[in-house]
Amino acid sequence: MRTSVKMDEDTKSRLEELQAKIKLETGEKVTQERLLSALVEHAVSDEDELIDRFREETVPATEDEIEDFHSGISSSGKDTPEEEIDEILYG
Repeated sequence: MRTSVKMDEDTKSRLEELQAKIKLETGEKVTQERLLSALVEHAVSDEDELIDRFREETVPATEDEIEDFHSGISSSGKDTPEEEIDEILYG
């Protein structure tokens, strides 16, 4: 069963460029359907990398941001054993 895929003009253009490069390099004409299938297979073979592309990038905090964060931390002056933390927090 075939279905259509919507994409913006830039993506469509890049797909067409890939098609043309494949034709030039291999002499074989490849349909967009076959090319998309190959791209999906490639992405699935390295899905961790693909998933990472959708993660938000983190930017290191500035010195001022780090200082602001630490200024909000206060000590009760009481040492709490690690084993008791869950009990204290969650009952």
